[in-house]
Formats: sequence, C-alpha cells, structure tokens
Amino acid sequence: MIAPLSFLRRTAALLLGTVLSAAAPAALARPFTARDLVGLDRLSDPQVSSDGSTVAFAQRATDFGGNKGVNSVRLLSLAGPGGAPSVLAGADRDAAQARWSADGRALYVISGRGGSDQVWRLPVAGGPPVQVTRLPVDVSSFRLSADNRHLVVSLAVYPDTDAPDDTRARQDRQKAAKADGMVFDHLFVRHWDQWADGTRNHLFALALDGNGIPTGQPVPLMKGIDGDTPSKPFGDDADYAISPDGNSVFFSVRIAGKSEPWSTNFDIYRSPMDGSAPPRDLTAANKAWDAGPVVSPDGTRLAYRAMKRPGFEADRYGVMVMDLGTGATREVDPHWDRSADTLLWSKDGRTLFVTAEELGQSKLFALDVASGHVATLTDQGHVSDAVLAGNDLLVQRDALDGPAQLWRVPSGGGPAVQLTHVDADRLAGVEMAPAEQFSFKGWNGETVHGYVVHPDGYQPGRRYPVAFLIHGGPQGSFGNDWSYRWNPQFYAGLGYAAVMIDFHGSTGYGQAFTDSISGHWGDRPLEDLQKGWAAALAKYPFLDGGRACALGASYGGFMVNWIAGTWNAPWKCLVVHDGVFDDRMMGFATDELWFAEWEHGGPGHTPWSDPAAYERFNPADHVAAWRVPQLVIHGGHDFRIPIEQGLGAFDALQRRGIDSRLLVFPDENHWVLKPANSLQWHATVADWLRAHLGP
Repeated sequence: MIAPLSFLRRTAALLLGTVLSAAAPAALARPFTARDLVGLDRLSDPQVSSDGSTVAFAQRATDFGGNKGVNSVRLLSLAGPGGAPSVLAGADRDAAQARWSADGRALYVISGRGGSDQVWRLPVAGGPPVQVTRLPVDVSSFRLSADNRHLVVSLAVYPDTDAPDDTRARQDRQKAAKADGMVFDHLFVRHWDQWADGTRNHLFALALDGNGIPTGQPVPLMKGIDGDTPSKPFGDDADYAISPDGNSVFFSVRIAGKSEPWSTNFDIYRSPMDGSAPPRDLTAANKAWDAGPVVSPDGTRLAYRAMKRPGFEADRYGVMVMDLGTGATREVDPHWDRSADTLLWSKDGRTLFVTAEELGQSKLFALDVASGHVATLTDQGHVSDAVLAGNDLLVQRDALDGPAQLWRVPSGGGPAVQLTHVDADRLAGVEMAPAEQFSFKGWNGETVHGYVVHPDGYQPGRRYPVAFLIHGGPQGSFGNDWSYRWNPQFYAGLGYAAVMIDFHGSTGYGQAFTDSISGHWGDRPLEDLQKGWAAALAKYPFLDGGRACALGASYGGFMVNWIAGTWNAPWKCLVVHDGVFDDRMMGFATDELWFAEWEHGGPGHTPWSDPAAYERFNPADHVAAWRVPQLVIHGGHDFRIPIEQGLGAFDALQRRGIDSRLLVFPDENHWVLKPANSLQWHATVADWLRAHLGP
C-alpha cells in the first residue's frame, strides 16, 4: 500500500523542499542562452510498470536541422541505486504515449513509422516492433485495459458514421475533388490553430488476443454524440478511463451542437466496452465542466474534477467522488480553496493524490477520501504529474532554476531522491539565476505575490536593467516553474533582472482572488502591477527602475497595450506577443466565445448586447497617449487572438510615428513552437531590449 498519511506529513518538508538554487560564482559559470533553452531535452509522461520496477518516460529532443522535436521513450530501473536511462528499442525517434502491458514485458506506443500514426507493441527485452492497429485514420491517443484484453483508441471521424473506413473514404473523395472551399452552418469555424473539418475525436474499442493484437472490428463507444474525446485542442487520454474489470469506459465530452463556442458544459459518460448500450450521462445535473475521470482500484467509485459555474473556464475544480452503484456524488472537501489539476487513487482507495497550484508553487497533496483532510506533500517547485511506483510515489518536478526531472518518495522514510538528470551535460557550467518570492499589499489591501530573478553575474552594489514580465491567461501564474516560452532565465542570461507579479486574477491564491479580474481587466491587475513594481524597487536596490521594459503575451499582451496608454511613464520599451489590441473586435473574432463573454459580464454579454463592457478597458481607445517604443509579435495561425489584433497595434504605432517593429510568424499559433522560430523570437526580443535598455 502507499505510504500512510502520517509518514507523508513527516516527510513533507523533505520532499522537493529545497530552496531555489544559489547562483554559481560568475567566474565559473556562463550565462543561460536562448539556444540552451530551445535545445534542452524535455521529460514528460512517466509511466511505471505494474511491479514497480521500471519507469518509462517520454523525452523530446530538438532536431535543429529538421526544425522539429524528436520524441523517444526512455526506461529507468527503479531497483537498487539506479543509473542512466536507456532508450527503448524501436522507440528512439518516433514514439509517443508509452503504456505498459500488464505483464511488464512490452510497451505500447503511438508511432508513425508505418506511414500513419498507429499503435505499436515494443518488447522491453528487445525484438522487432509489432504493429497493433491498422486503422484507416490516425490514432491520436489510446488506453489499455488492466488485463490487456481491450484497447481503446481515439480517432478523428465524422460523427454521423460508426465506421472509420467511411471517414477515410469521404476524405479521399474530398481530396480528389480538388476544390478546397469550406462551407459552414455553425461554429466552431476554426479553433486554436485549425479550421474545422467536420470530424470529431471519438473513442473505439478493440478486443485483443493473447498476443495483444486486435481481433474483429473497432466498436464505437460514442454513438450519437456530437462532441470530442479527447477535447480539442489540448485533450489527451486523461479525458477517459477504463474500469478495472475492463467492462466500462468513462469519458468527458461537451455536446457541440450550435452552442459549442459559448459552452463549458462537459459531462462524464459511461459506455459499455462491447458497445451493447448507448453512452449514459453520469453528470447531467451539473451544467458546468466535469473532467478527468479516474476509477477507484476496486471499481466501485469514480473520482473526477468539477466546476460549478457554466461558461467560466477558470472556475475552481472541486474533487468529486461518485458511488457507481447508487450514483450518489459528493465533493470530498468543498472548503479546500484550491483547484485540482490531476487526480490519482492510492492502491487502497483511501486517498486521492491531487496536484494543484498554491501561492506561486504547484504542489502535490494527499486528500483523504473519507474525511476530506488535506496533507501537503511537496513544497517548492512545480509538480505536474504523479504516479504510483510500487509502494512509493513518483513525481515530475520543475522550477525556476531547472527543467522537469523525476523524483521518488521512498516508502521507508528519508528524503526524496532525484532519479533523472536530463540535460545535466548541457547545463554543466551554466549559471541558473536565483529567484526570490516577495509579497506586498495590492488592490483592496490584499496580499499579492511576485518573484524577482537576479541577473547573470549579479554583484552587490550594482544596478541592473529589468524585464517586467506579465503573464497571460489572465487566470494563470508566473510562479516557481520552468517554461520553454517565457523563461526568466533567458533575461537573466542577457544581464537583466526579471520581475513577475501574480496580480489579482492569478491562479493558486484562492478562487475569490482568481474571480476578481473578470470585468476588471484594466484596473485591479493594473493596480497590482503598479504597486508590485514599486514594492520590488523598494525591496531590491539592484533593480534599475530607469531602465525597464514591460513584456507580455496573450492577456499579458493586452496589459502591455493597455499600459502603453495608461501607465507608460516607467518604461523604456514594450514587447507585446499575440496581445489584445481592440477588445471589442476581439469579442467578435476569437474562437472560444465563452471566454470573452464571461470576462465582460458573464454568459450572454456579447459586444452588441453590452458594448460598454468591451469598451471599458479597450487599448485601442488610448492610442493617442502611446509614446513608448514597442515590439509587436504575432502568429498567423493564432485563432485565439487573431493576427489583426497585432497588425492593428503595429499600424497605430507606425501612424503615430513611434519607434516600433513587427515580427510575424505566418505558420505559428498562439505560441512559437518550431525551434528556428523560437530562436528568432528570442534574438529579436534580445535585440529590442539591448537597443532600449543597453547591455
């Protein structure tokens, strides 16, 4: 069984509780660079064999020549003192989502080695890969039943057909017709970075023989459902689960219809594995978001996360447990003011391990299912995943001072043990700047937190220019975690200090704190940023307030555009990435309309029904006051904040005669994902900062 809560409480201070690393002596270290950041291998998705002896995890390397990431699967023994991970044979370049067979002798992966993305079976001891699925369309995700008798796959199919072959035939006819015009009669027309093609992610079950090979045809598990599992654009196999006996599949889905872009009503359905009955909605009573189903080890209870307010994507996720026999449902601890990210059952079914943000950290908690008592298991850093490893816990942790690694919590007592040292060779001799969390009184006299990151080669008594980073979301956080897009170590490596404020609206500080930004994009968080800037300057004399640049993306980009006209005195330059410029047009053009409506008064508050709400904090209305040099960056495939927002800001800057520059990535979305583009992004930003702040 998993370690008892008493032991976990005793070791809470030991588990990942180390402070952020101190800076190495400047003479012995070199600065962290953008190429370091882009070139790092990225660890993710740990999966432990059933006997607890081995962990498999994904490792993404950067192929600069191919301008892409390369995915492999690594194996690490959990027995004895450990050692270096090895590459799973057959999974060195094109393999993702590794999942163990029940006997631990093989790993199932998704690979495109055969020309399309299909499931393959790779023997751990070596031997030729075996193609498991030969479906007419790509497999986007999958799950194995505990006894390996069934494989559940997600396929993009037309929802009016139960046969993947029909989808392939229709797509082939469309391709042969040459015409590429698209006709729509409902939204979504486009979502995130893709135009809608009429397909839905649907689940299908495949019966497996004793060798793990499918027999018979795929069984549709979502008949009659117009919706996606996994959800688009970021869903994965956490959106569905298989019961321990292999007889049922549970999945979270939003019925699309014509209201999908303004609905957050996801429900959890139960479908028999053999498709003998239609899916049954288990959470119809809740009109808000139900997500992440996980079944208890004995199969009698379903745990999941649930929001309470329809139309609000950043509501608190409460931890729910449903008795699958009676349907009785309760929230385990309705008074715990944290929003659950992931859930994991203990082996004995008495505890749910929960990851959630808390005060600038992302921690692992143990939630007693019977009493609702919450124990904090980790302290510093960002825990993004947790799995059982025999009698222990295995967690993935990153922080401001380094990328994700695997750590093990021993069951017999003692400190946590770091298992992996991915990129240790690349980072040898690199200075990671130390960070310090601080707090101050912000809007309404409430406590607000922030971080200051020292510059490379920091010397007491000197003053340094500052990158003032503003996070997006807006319901997000610039906390103690590692980022491959907005990483303060990059600015520290340039010789700048970084300041980050978790203003009202940020996550991890209680739901009321998060709620406070809705309808107040331009006043409450602006007050926090102003007071946080003043507090940082007062507390850290090495910050040169006369040489500072404000930078932000998404909502952070909105805020940069907003302060350009309402608080531009402190700044020598500005950088806005995919930021809102004209809030009124944003309400018409963005893909997920529920977000715009909620942030301007709630469901139904559209730009035509409540135009004043969209003009209240509209940066476009304050262009006459713009004066600070500004770099504008935008992605051509960004459908969340369409490129016209960036073009409008640049047009305004140019017409006003303000020093400005525009960087457009025609093939990037709301993020910058290609390695070469990321390097160009960082080089362009660095040049802009140097031009206006100096070296």
